[in-house]
Amino acid sequence: MSESTVLYEVLGGVAKVTLNRPQALNSFTRQMHHDLWAALDQAEANDSVRALVITGAGRGFCAGADLAEFDFAEGPNLVERADPGPVIDQAFNPTTRRLQQLRMPTIAAVNGVAAGAGASLVMTCDIAIAAPGASFIQAFSKIGLIPDAGSSWFLVERLGMARAMALAMTGDKLSAAQAKEWGMIWDVADDCLKASMDMAEKLAAMPTKALVATRGLLREAGTRSLNQQLDAERDTQSAMGRTHDYIEGVTAFLQKRPARFNGQ
Repeated sequence: MSESTVLYEVLGGVAKVTLNRPQALNSFTRQMHHDLWAALDQAEANDSVRALVITGAGRGFCAGADLAEFDFAEGPNLVERADPGPVIDQAFNPTTRRLQQLRMPTIAAVNGVAAGAGASLVMTCDIAIAAPGASFIQAFSKIGLIPDAGSSWFLVERLGMARAMALAMTGDKLSAAQAKEWGMIWDVADDCLKASMDMAEKLAAMPTKALVATRGLLREAGTRSLNQQLDAERDTQSAMGRTHDYIEGVTAFLQKRPARFNGQ
């Protein structure tokens, strides 16, 4: 049997997920999407896992879709066979939605180039830490396509319209340092995987439900008015007030001791 296109490992409270097609810069096939979903299933089913890190094998993080999977053979129905819409609907969009709904924080350890939907994958994660040599490329315009897998939304949210528009139209490379300065990623680190694992271990010891609820509030803030967001904060805060970690956090504060959160 060939090695899985996605590797999965649990280290303490952290699930480490490695995209594993290094010979193709970890570009996505349909099988790789399914293998990633299986890894996410394992993480969600393991109550001890409270943070997740995604990285790439070899010298790249993810080069987006593997264009070799598209049918461009000469003959009848070429346009229909080469249509990227079905794979977006059946694979890329479900991956983006799944990561956004994961019950734990996610961190992208961007070890190399993140192009096309690979850059989307980075922005789908809650936090991203890149190696100094990593880069981000909206490669879609170079092959007559548009940003997908969430990039047309994430770029505007992270960078603002002017930068998002120019990056998407030109397909120019964005360095890790520039991506940090512009707010696409959180940080740049020489050993981005270690920095990401350290961050994940820190988050894994924190109140998981509150972290995920924070993600939801921040992600949806742009769709609400201030009054609507105040109501959402109230309702979410009330829900968090019923968790073990809230009671433990306040009790530990009053008793002047470290809190022992369990993610519940």
